[in-house]
Amino acid sequence: MGQEVILIVIVVAFAAFMFYNSRKRKKQQSELATKMVPGAKVMLSFGLYGTLLSVDDEKVTADVEIAPGTVVTVHRQTLSRVVDDTASDIETTATPEDEPKPVAELNGEPVYGERIESTDTDADATKRKTED
Repeated sequence: MGQEVILIVIVVAFAAFMFYNSRKRKKQQSELATKMVPGAKVMLSFGLYGTLLSVDDEKVTADVEIAPGTVVTVHRQTLSRVVDDTASDIETTATPEDEPKPVAELNGEPVYGERIESTDTDADATKRKTED
């Protein structure tokens, strides 16, 4: 009897979770659809930024201007989000001054990837030849 009750509770919880997620997803899609108006700056699902020119609901396409005079027609599902002008979605690239400089030595040990010269390379090479 106890196992049946636990099974029923798990099934009900799973169904409630699915219902909640579907409502949440529909709400997000409707909010996105209201923001997708001509003139909005959008990001496509493959990372391309542009300005939305028009949306054709019958053909399920959208015209996006990615550069002045360059208009691409994409499937409407590739419009992933509307880009806010105040928040920067584009990561800034690091300048050479910002990059950390490698340390020459750490307590006498070589830095990772640094080549060190061995004095007995010839002896190691002959040892490997005889072992092979």
